[in-house]
Amino acid sequence: MYLKLISLVIILFSCNNENKVDKLYYNGIIWTGDKIIPYASAIAVSGEHIVFVGTDEDALNFIGHNTIKIDLKKKFITPGFIDSHVHLLSGGLQLSRLDLSDVNNKEEFQRRIESADKELKKSKWIVGGNWDHEKWGGKYPDKSWIDEIVADRPILLDRLDGHMSLANSRALEIAGINEQTRNPIGGIIQKDDNGLPTGILKENAIELCRMYIPNESQEDLDIALEKAMDYAISLGITQVHDMGYSQDSNPLRDLEVYMRNHIRNKLKIRIKRYSWYLGWKDLIKYIDNNGIGDDWLRWDGIKAMIDGSLGSKTAWMNKPYLVDNEHLSKKHTSSFGILALEDTAAFKNILINTDKANIQHAVHAIGDQANDWILNKYTNIMESNGFKDRRSRVEHAQHLSEEAISRFSKEKIIPSMQPYHLFDDGSWAHKRVGYDILSRTYVFRSLIDSGANLAFGSDWTVASLNPMTGIYAAVTRRTRDKKNQDGWFPNEKISVEDALKCYTTNNAYAAFWEDKTGSITVGKYADFLVHSKNLLTIDHNDLLESRILRTVVGGTDYIFE
Repeated sequence: MYLKLISLVIILFSCNNENKVDKLYYNGIIWTGDKIIPYASAIAVSGEHIVFVGTDEDALNFIGHNTIKIDLKKKFITPGFIDSHVHLLSGGLQLSRLDLSDVNNKEEFQRRIESADKELKKSKWIVGGNWDHEKWGGKYPDKSWIDEIVADRPILLDRLDGHMSLANSRALEIAGINEQTRNPIGGIIQKDDNGLPTGILKENAIELCRMYIPNESQEDLDIALEKAMDYAISLGITQVHDMGYSQDSNPLRDLEVYMRNHIRNKLKIRIKRYSWYLGWKDLIKYIDNNGIGDDWLRWDGIKAMIDGSLGSKTAWMNKPYLVDNEHLSKKHTSSFGILALEDTAAFKNILINTDKANIQHAVHAIGDQANDWILNKYTNIMESNGFKDRRSRVEHAQHLSEEAISRFSKEKIIPSMQPYHLFDDGSWAHKRVGYDILSRTYVFRSLIDSGANLAFGSDWTVASLNPMTGIYAAVTRRTRDKKNQDGWFPNEKISVEDALKCYTTNNAYAAFWEDKTGSITVGKYADFLVHSKNLLTIDHNDLLESRILRTVVGGTDYIFE
């Protein structure tokens, strides 16, 4: 049937010159991601769509007087990368904020804050961060790190995972956080042995400070979106699944930014938007009035969060954390992590009702107990509302019990994972949990072998947006401490081709966009990439050296050669 369709397309386009294609890409090494025609050398594009995939010889039938011919010069071509988990506006804003992601000592930490203080208007908070305390030995920073150099301006700096932040004394004062302040539900205010806040806030406690940071203007957000899209395109990303930049109960806050730019024809990549779950009623009303979107922007999904992160010791585990060198008394720590939900009964009700409205669920779960918990809730939904094509997702699915690994495939639940996290986590995770759970961490191979639709993303700005870093991590499983050259739990390595599927076809399926995107197939959108290296043949050590020469989104070319 597929070959008949190709033949029909060739005949139609050969009948008269008016039907010749706009662009013909030829002389390439094309990995299509399509099971029927997995490899090709030429792609013909008319408007936004692909009308031919095949050999250079057959492609000659599509050339007209006005056809633009692009010689691919034997370069490697793939479908456009799809990132299954980003915080797009946060990323765009972070490009202009304080970045501490590569800092490995207190002196440089302070130098950058001091520099930001000199550049920013005095009325502004200093925000950003992306710091990682493991890079200077595992000791948490405290408010004195900031107070020593900036005392008169409020500052709130997130750890790279977003589940822990450092506030200075001025920010704590504005938020009214002191020795009498109790931990909020699902959060921790770290205090020293004298009962005074150290400046470290975990999970929901961060919001006690963050709520006082003024919202960005429409202009700020529009600029952030443009920066984020341009950066994504430069890395070969043609579609993202956006998990939001704030835990705002107003689901339209971020969506308004995207809609405003979509109406102005300024969207450059495709966006599937997942709104924060607390605004579910408003989202349902919005969908009732406006539908679920189009092929550039969709909004029929919600995001929720069960627990925290391993780095912050707030991931919800079945077994208690190991004791490490944080030098904290037991009363200031939670040995099993945190259940971040304030009301589990209300949350179950939200899942049931949004499922009835055909809203897709994407729920953050990192600890093995958190994963077991949400998998059980997804089962309850099916029992309550009946079988249908839900494609419910677990975001991160980082640490899994033995039973959970097989449940994803059996129950058609999508594990949406971020492979580059293991590059960082694999160097220090042994300080948090034992070997048993480590062996079931980032189990890419096991999930693929079980038949699960494994989706890959970055969690930008928590990690690099570059998909090549994720492919490298999934294929080599090396860690940043260089102690796992053969791979951290190497039995969970996957092939480059498997990783490409996780960044293309699998991710399109994870957003209900597989009929329009995810592979280089006749009838789908012309979303594809030209790479500087053949990812299927180069040494794995060279994967990070490959760069994007050309990104095509809906037939529009962005050239970086």
